Amino acid sequence: MPAAPASASPALRQWTTDVVAPAARLDYWVGAICEAFLEMDCSSREATTFDGMLQSLPVASISVNQVRASTQDVYRTPAGIACSRQLPFYLIAQAEASWHVRQDGRVAHLRPGDVALVDSARPYELHFPEGVHCVSLQLPRAWVGQWLAQAEALGPRVAWRDQGWGQSLGALAVQLARDPGSAQALPPALLSDHLGALLSAALEQTPAAARATQSLHAQLVALMAARIDQGGLSAQALADEAGVSLRTLHRAFAAQGGSFAGTLRQMRLARAGELLRRPQLAHVSVAEIGRRCGFSDASHFARAFQRAMGTSPAAWRRR
Repeated sequence: MPAAPASASPALRQWTTDVVAPAARLDYWVGAICEAFLEMDCSSREATTFDGMLQSLPVASISVNQVRASTQDVYRTPAGIACSRQLPFYLIAQAEASWHVRQDGRVAHLRPGDVALVDSARPYELHFPEGVHCVSLQLPRAWVGQWLAQAEALGPRVAWRDQGWGQSLGALAVQLARDPGSAQALPPALLSDHLGALLSAALEQTPAAARATQSLHAQLVALMAARIDQGGLSAQALADEAGVSLRTLHRAFAAQGGSFAGTLRQMRLARAGELLRRPQLAHVSVAEIGRRCGFSDASHFARAFQRAMGTSPAAWRRR
């Protein structure tokens, strides 16, 4: 089935039931989800008035899939599994309506913002009684195995929106459900690492591990503060200095609801704001203040400061 053309991005694929007659829409939809995801069956009590739109955006090895559609029930069957060449995991979250998932004899009832990880290698059912407005992140098995110690644990595995690091993972998932294109705001590798770190923290973090992660995060922030004037400070260099792997570093920042790049940018801008207010530095140019806070380019510093503080560095200094 050909995907409907999409002009927003050359990498974006889109399917919409608007391209077929109403009587053929549910059949079209079944073909669309099989092409975009994998072999599944789908039924709907709104078959005669069914509407659906699916967008798929590849980001590194992950696919960010936004689904908006009428109420439906989706089934991954043994026959469908036998026909599939790939068996990825799916991380699914609804933005606005409740839903439930059944897998391995277990049922999870989810609210908007709750996130469920399901394994396509085993049968499952997805039920959306109030319609679909969700993100479904397709995660390769090898990628999941890099982040989860028990990648193939029986499911569904749920990160609750109001418990621990499920809050951060749920917020990210809802953001992608509403605007999948926002995944392009970060470099693909950084988004992949941030998502993996959040997934690990939300699904497998023990209390003891959480305390160790919090301590590591404090250590990393202290090291960053000591090198805040070094332009080009990289996550790998910081991980090497702390004696941890790059993935462990990303997990530590994700567990605190942030990222390496975001934390470094916030620290640099806060430091710049502090230096701009010091009377003894009034003769030092704005560009030099930016350089002392790790910004090698004066215009980039000015733009970043304006976005974060709502005013220019010069106006901040005058105030």
